[in-house]
Amino acid sequence: MKNLKNISFILVGALLLGISACQENSNGMVNESKTEADPFAISTEKMKIKVDTLFTDFENPWGMTWLPDGRMLVTERKGEILIFKDDEFTGEKVSNMPTVKEVNQAGLLDITLHPDYESNGWLYMSYSREQGDGEVLVISRAKLNGNALTDLEEIFVCGPEWKGGRHFGNRIVFDNDGYLYFSNGDKGSRPKNAQELDNDHGKIHRINDDGSIPSDNPFVGKDGANASIWTYGNRNPQGMIYDAENNRLWSVEHGPKGGDELNLIKKGKNYGWPEVTYGIDYDGSVISEETQKEGIEDPVTYWVPSIATCGMTLVTSDKYPAWKGNILVAGLAGQQIARVELDGTDYVTEETLLQDIGRVRQVSQSPDGYIYAVTEATGLMIKLIPQE
Repeated sequence: MKNLKNISFILVGALLLGISACQENSNGMVNESKTEADPFAISTEKMKIKVDTLFTDFENPWGMTWLPDGRMLVTERKGEILIFKDDEFTGEKVSNMPTVKEVNQAGLLDITLHPDYESNGWLYMSYSREQGDGEVLVISRAKLNGNALTDLEEIFVCGPEWKGGRHFGNRIVFDNDGYLYFSNGDKGSRPKNAQELDNDHGKIHRINDDGSIPSDNPFVGKDGANASIWTYGNRNPQGMIYDAENNRLWSVEHGPKGGDELNLIKKGKNYGWPEVTYGIDYDGSVISEETQKEGIEDPVTYWVPSIATCGMTLVTSDKYPAWKGNILVAGLAGQQIARVELDGTDYVTEETLLQDIGRVRQVSQSPDGYIYAVTEATGLMIKLIPQE
């Protein structure tokens, strides 16, 4: 993995210059001029970018999506959705939210729109809530009336409930046929959940947009197997992206101490956790002696040491011609974005972007083709502006 030298110094300089060159609005936000050349723009291996800081007050952001009217919604794990417009926080939040149980890694997580949102108005969310003696991951949908949620309904509840809020790893994506895929971590305290087909944990699931089960799912009709399962052996997948042009589903998942993975997700396949891993346990003990095994899918690439992979996006925008077709992966512990170059589905090389910017939770491409990212700890929303 290649690291940009002195990038944290350059980044700080760029942010400070941007703030000094901007005008403050009534909310105390700053809007940087898009026309002025930025002498502190960052030179990456293949192009030069400017980091535009749009917001600085997040606590634990997780997911983001854009509405057709141009508004942007960003989830906070504590159970709030912040509303942005024209790259500024409006000061407004979505009301009439469901009750969310925030504990450790659990809380309000991802958010996305139905592919036919302009016709049906369905907005999809994932979050944890209390059930029994623990928490469950819920996939819900609702409609937005102004800033208020209406018609909220739970369409899938992962079971069994689990106490502690660990490894709730979740993203939601739709494919070209309107099927909904979501990921669910193994819950941490019992890794073998991921290999057992009679629970929903450590899996990627595929459902219809109303929560029903597609008849061609790989484990439909199999005794002792949950019919929503699309893949299994997935430890804690916190990033997922669908490549619409090539009909491919990609995911990144946390390894233990080392062994984060980028996986090409294929119907019915086993991704190995905890039978195979490139990592070790946090106390230094060996989890598995094997990194490969017959019948188990190999990762396309993996990270040792871990960068704590999280959200991801596929660059399809013409605004970043040198990055087109690359996957950008958010890194929490790595405090970076990893730019992964591929040849089809084969790994080519990688570059570390924005080292030390903060714990990057999600990176997304907007409908107008710009790359945005949100961070924990430093609490930022940034926009990457290509420079000529």
